[in-house]
Amino acid sequence: MSGKVILVTGTSTGLGAAIAIQAARRANTVYATMRDLKKMDPVAQAAAQVGAKLNFLALDVQNANSVNAAVAEVMKREGRIDVLVNNAGSGYARPTEQAPWEDIEWVMDVNFMSVVRTTKAVIPHMRKARAGHVVNISSVGGLVGQPFNEVYCAAKFAIEGYTEALASYMPLLGLKFTAIEPGGIKSEFFASAMKRTMETGGMPQDPDYYPILQRYLATSRERGTTAYQTADEVAAVVLKCIESRDPPIRIRTSPWSNDLCHLKTASDPDGKKLQKKVVEMFLGK
Repeated sequence: MSGKVILVTGTSTGLGAAIAIQAARRANTVYATMRDLKKMDPVAQAAAQVGAKLNFLALDVQNANSVNAAVAEVMKREGRIDVLVNNAGSGYARPTEQAPWEDIEWVMDVNFMSVVRTTKAVIPHMRKARAGHVVNISSVGGLVGQPFNEVYCAAKFAIEGYTEALASYMPLLGLKFTAIEPGGIKSEFFASAMKRTMETGGMPQDPDYYPILQRYLATSRERGTTAYQTADEVAAVVLKCIESRDPPIRIRTSPWSNDLCHLKTASDPDGKKLQKKVVEMFLGK
C-alpha cells in the first residue's frame, strides 16, 4: 500500500493548507476540504508549485450532512480513510460578559462540535478496517487558560478531553488519537480572531476591561517574536506525528509552547503515562 489516504478539514488557508500540501508531497492521497471551494485556487497553485497533487472536496464542518457526504465520497473513491486531521477552527478573544451568546455558541461549534461531527463520521470506517488515526488540532489554550480567551480555551479544553477519552479505549479497536498543541501561528487565524473581536465593539469602550486589553495586546506583540511559528513549521510536527508508528496522545509544537504548558505536562509530556493509568483503572490490566 503506497501512502495514506488523508482527509484534512479547513484547508483554504494557513495551517490546513500547509498540512495538506506537506502530506501530498509525501506520496499520500490527500483530500483537502473547505466550506467554500471558490477558495481552492491559491491552495491548488501553491501545491502545484512544489509538485503536490491535492483532491478538493466541499466540507462544512458545521453541517453534519456536508460532513457525512464528504466522508462518503472519499470512501467511494478510495475505500478507506487512514488519517483524519481535524484542523478547521477559529480564534476568539473576548470576556464572557462582553461576548454575545451567538458568538459563544459559534466558537464552541466551529472549534469543538465540528471535531465531533467529523470524527463520528470516520470512526465506523476506521473501526471496520481496524486501523486509523485521528489528529485533532488543539492549542496550548487547551491546556492553559488565557486572558480574554475563556470561550476559545473552553472549546480547546473540550478537544483535549475528547481526545484523551477516545485514546483510552479506541486503540483496542485499532484507532489512534492525537491532540496537537501549537502556540501561535503566523497566519490569518490570529488576525481574523482579533478582527471579529474588535469589529463588534465591547472592550475598547469599557473602562474596566480596556486597560487589561492593552496589557494583553502589548504582550501579544512581544510574544510574536518567540511564540508564533509558521504554518509550515507546525505542519511538519503534524506530519511527523502522522508518520509515527506510536504517535503521542498530545504534543506541543515549539519550545515556547512546551514552556507555557510545562507545569501541566512535565511529568507526562506525551500523555502516554496517563493513558496507561486510565486504561488500567477503568479497563483492568
